[in-house]
Amino acid sequence: MKKLQYILLALSGFLCYACEQELVETTPADPDLTNITPDPCEGSAGSANFAKFVSIGNSFVAGVQAGALFNDGQTNSLPAIMNNQFACVGGSSTFNQPSINSALGFNIFITPNPTPSGAVLGRLLLQGTPPRPTPQISDNGALPNPVVNPAFLYTGSKAELNNFGVQAIVLGQALIPQTGNWAGAGVDPRFNPFYGRLAYPGTGTSTIIGDAAAAGGTFFMFWLGLDDFFLHAAFGADATKAPLTAPGPLPNGFDGQYAAAVGSLLASNPELKGVVGNFPNIFAMPHFTSVTWNPVPLDAATATVVNTSYAGYNQVLDALKGPPFNYAAADVDARKILFAAGNNAVVIVDETLNDYGDEFDILEGAGAISPAQRAALVPYEQVRQTKSTDIMPLGAGAVLGTLADPNNPLTVIGVAVPLADQYVLIPSEIAAIESARTSFNATVKTMADANTSRLAFADVNKAFSDFVTAKAMVSNNITITPNINPPTGIYSEDGAHPNTRGYAFIANVFIGAINERFGSTVPLVNLSKYSATGLPLP
Repeated sequence: MKKLQYILLALSGFLCYACEQELVETTPADPDLTNITPDPCEGSAGSANFAKFVSIGNSFVAGVQAGALFNDGQTNSLPAIMNNQFACVGGSSTFNQPSINSALGFNIFITPNPTPSGAVLGRLLLQGTPPRPTPQISDNGALPNPVVNPAFLYTGSKAELNNFGVQAIVLGQALIPQTGNWAGAGVDPRFNPFYGRLAYPGTGTSTIIGDAAAAGGTFFMFWLGLDDFFLHAAFGADATKAPLTAPGPLPNGFDGQYAAAVGSLLASNPELKGVVGNFPNIFAMPHFTSVTWNPVPLDAATATVVNTSYAGYNQVLDALKGPPFNYAAADVDARKILFAAGNNAVVIVDETLNDYGDEFDILEGAGAISPAQRAALVPYEQVRQTKSTDIMPLGAGAVLGTLADPNNPLTVIGVAVPLADQYVLIPSEIAAIESARTSFNATVKTMADANTSRLAFADVNKAFSDFVTAKAMVSNNITITPNINPPTGIYSEDGAHPNTRGYAFIANVFIGAINERFGSTVPLVNLSKYSATGLPLP
């Protein structure tokens, strides 16, 4: 539950994941949709009632693509696609969403936004050679500030809404009124303007779950909780920017919050049924696979120059092998910095390492290093180079290779200047995040198993795991792949959120679970009718 400013990721810059991926060539590049025979819109609702479908979730339910919520992405949101299929079995053809009224939206992955020059940045598109996800200049329509942009506010009735997906929220925020209270804007980390826009001036009397329960739905989808660990991972496990939700009871534990949220929905109408979903391995997303652990390309001459600059540091480390320290040579050598011709590991801060600050002070006191040398060692008291077991989120790409001091070309971040901890996930942090996800998934399954007559369980985790293992699938005569590569990839330009075809893929996972649980025959989505990420623009 952090301020919106704490959940913004920088994407543009020196290392963008799109630069690292080859574009997949297929024939034809994209299916010809002009002569496709319409899918038969027939089936049975089984024991479910789809008269009014209500959805609750985070950005994956709201319809975010390419780093922003914009008109086209919202029109093709996951629940909107599902509702199209429900209309074949007695559901309504109407699916009301709080329209953002912006063609390009407001990019929640880039900070600052607006820029210092006042430009509002919207969705990403692949542009240039090599292709990079590039933010587009947007209109002010999606600017989340009603003082300067009154059009941001939703003025319709919340009771008429079907989609209560809100981007960048953790589970607990769905249960508390502070999430929509504009009095907390800029001061209360629990406030989120994308929910606040539904209840302006937002006196703090409503909740997302309360609004969804009051909407009079006959069937619901609940897919909330992914941001409880995704945001933490995206910020390199920096808890000051995005904490990792812990398992456990109310008020702060995921188990208690999940039971309270889903329990409130079920209690609102004894006839209400729904579907819940678990969470996939986020470390298989392009957002976490695209910046490699060794992304620094150097020629032999440059490597020699860099090694010369680190020679003094490495010599100081050698001193720790002798008295009075007598540290194991292998442990000390693992902290040395060395570059070579080719792709190199990144110099990072690792807060789990032994802090050599005290040791450096002792060396200074003994006259082994000068005060000036001691001062120069301050940034390197807990550093090492990355290993294959480390993960760098996509946000690191905007920082690596830039200058810590714009006026000093020798201050390249990741080479001469250590990359900050918030841009790197080390093995212990990865393990903690995966442990939380595993626990959260167990909680979701427990809730579904305890309410088998009313809840279907969508195993999104297995669906994505199988997809990643297979590396490609063919559906409706088109090939899809679990990456961003146009035209087959199911991910949008931000590497985390699906594109329209990706949301259609997920819709089938949920529909399959619904059909199995309630004896329904809701027709599956024809993926060929939904677009993938566009080919790069000049």
